[in-house]
Amino acid sequence: MSSNLEGKSDAPRVVGIQERRLGGTLLRTYRTKANLDTIAPNERQPRTGNKVDEELQRQIEANEGLFEPLLVEPHPENRDKFRIVDGERRWTNLQILVQQGREQYRQVPIEVVDRTLTEEERLRVWIYIHRQRKEWDAREKEMVAYRLVELSGKASAANILGVSLRELEKLIQVFELSQRFTKLRDPNAAITWARELNGLSRKLLTSSVIDAVVTKVNEQRITNSKDLRKLRTIVPDPVARDHFLSPPGDIESAMLRVASIKRPSEGGLPADLDAIMESVKKIPWTKLQDLKGDTELLMKIDAAEAMLKSLKKALS
Repeated sequence: MSSNLEGKSDAPRVVGIQERRLGGTLLRTYRTKANLDTIAPNERQPRTGNKVDEELQRQIEANEGLFEPLLVEPHPENRDKFRIVDGERRWTNLQILVQQGREQYRQVPIEVVDRTLTEEERLRVWIYIHRQRKEWDAREKEMVAYRLVELSGKASAANILGVSLRELEKLIQVFELSQRFTKLRDPNAAITWARELNGLSRKLLTSSVIDAVVTKVNEQRITNSKDLRKLRTIVPDPVARDHFLSPPGDIESAMLRVASIKRPSEGGLPADLDAIMESVKKIPWTKLQDLKGDTELLMKIDAAEAMLKSLKKALS
């Protein structure tokens, strides 16, 4: 039994120890109730941002309490408290209801792990629960990936997350890049900027381009992350690129310096091929991620590839 129950006359009654397997982690837990004030959040909880949810508050009231107990562990620094493993959003909104005078929600159903987890165990459990609920947020995945690498190395982190080492590297790159966007009005938007920038071709994404983008975003001279997609047009053009990299350069002024693409006035096959290539280049990398594994699309690409090979052979 947890040490934070010892010597307390109002200690919660333990219903019974049970084993609960969450992915590769086996926990011994028991269910009980505890005062909301004895439950503390985890300062290293992966989910960031605003946790206030009025719809969740209405659900709690409609159910006359939580439908699912908070998963907690003995607090490592305070024997009289529990620390949240999963359920910080529910805990936050319960607090709001109690502050509004709904004292009936002060006693909270909890599922208590019989020991304090290690950092890696806590992340494993949190990841497994949220993937099962399909509540996985990309921002959280990148942050957790970075922490897991710090704790257990790349191979173990990739195994826990269920991704390849290459995919893990991309997550880490995006997270590290996001740390450089320090002047945004919404700090949580840094991942969005980093994802857009990291979506550029490796040939385009030189250190000088990255430095210029970070500087101009932090100076609020670029205010829409989607505008970074225009760098696919700007960076290959020497004049436009040099202007963008210069101190006064920005996205729009650089676009004005992009050399116009010459196409045959009569149109025909060359113009059609140019149009197809331009269309493909404009597809956001996030959209490509959504299309990954689309069997019908892959069949169409195979057919197009075969047709282009035949065309090239006929024209050679």
